[in-house]
Amino acid sequence: MDGGKQLGMSGVMVPRLGVGAMTWGAATGLWRWSPAKLAYGGTHGPDEERQAFEASIEAGVTLFDTAAMYSGGASERRLGELARGRGVLLATKFPPGVFSSANDMPRGLSASLVRLKQETVDLYQHHFPSRRVDIPRLMELMAEAVEAGRVRAIGVSNYSAEQMRIAHAALARRGLPLASNQVEYSLLHRQPEVNGVLDACLELGVTLIAYQPLASGALTGKYLTGVRPSGLRRVMPGFRASRLRDVAPVVSLLNQIGARYGKSASQVALRWLIENESVLPIPGAKNGRQAAENAEALTFHLAPEEIEMLSAATLAWRGP
Repeated sequence: MDGGKQLGMSGVMVPRLGVGAMTWGAATGLWRWSPAKLAYGGTHGPDEERQAFEASIEAGVTLFDTAAMYSGGASERRLGELARGRGVLLATKFPPGVFSSANDMPRGLSASLVRLKQETVDLYQHHFPSRRVDIPRLMELMAEAVEAGRVRAIGVSNYSAEQMRIAHAALARRGLPLASNQVEYSLLHRQPEVNGVLDACLELGVTLIAYQPLASGALTGKYLTGVRPSGLRRVMPGFRASRLRDVAPVVSLLNQIGARYGKSASQVALRWLIENESVLPIPGAKNGRQAAENAEALTFHLAPEEIEMLSAATLAWRGP
């Protein structure tokens, strides 16, 4: 079983795998039709969320990622209910909406802490870059939150390499590290390798937190058997028949490698990411079975030649 690692240079110790809680919580009002809910659907109720939470902890997966924007705060509220008194690591994101400015961060953090039922959040991230949000000003406010004991580590999400450097430099002036950049990364989305983000993470000592590490489920192989994805994924480019035909050889290779270890295609796909010390994948889990299956990625290692085989087989997904 893989042990923990430091999140960037923050001093916060995290497991090698986390849990994305984007679809957790009972959304109300218009948030029931948020993009995440429409694309992936919610869980099947609070009991299955609790089972996913407990199965993750039992397997040593104690980092849970959410955001103020997920279901209008419902994901944070549900995670706060489950996490209270459990000693787990919580990561969330600012802002709660698309029209926020940097100066809205302290108020947004306070609201997130109330929903999470915490006095301190382990990782506070800027969800996405925006013309409305001045990065140096936001990092100043993030630094103040660390100094006030309200935040343990500072991260960003969906930042380019250049934006990472701006954030890193602003924090360095306050003597603080940029801990992480959360971006999409999987065998079927390898752009961080060619757009400078992964190189910047390595250079600056930043952990790359990989969301959608199973390519929205395409790497599980279940959609190659005629099963249709739920929600908006039915019309997403990655689930068109032609795209799934391209994915089939990748899933076949994942299964071949997995058979050597008694592991599934998805577990091998997660392991490919985990083998990079700078990467921390956070697959979603809607129930205890999915959470336990994801955690199995921590129980084996890929040989260097297997890592290379998978990398070679998915070169087309690095982009131009």
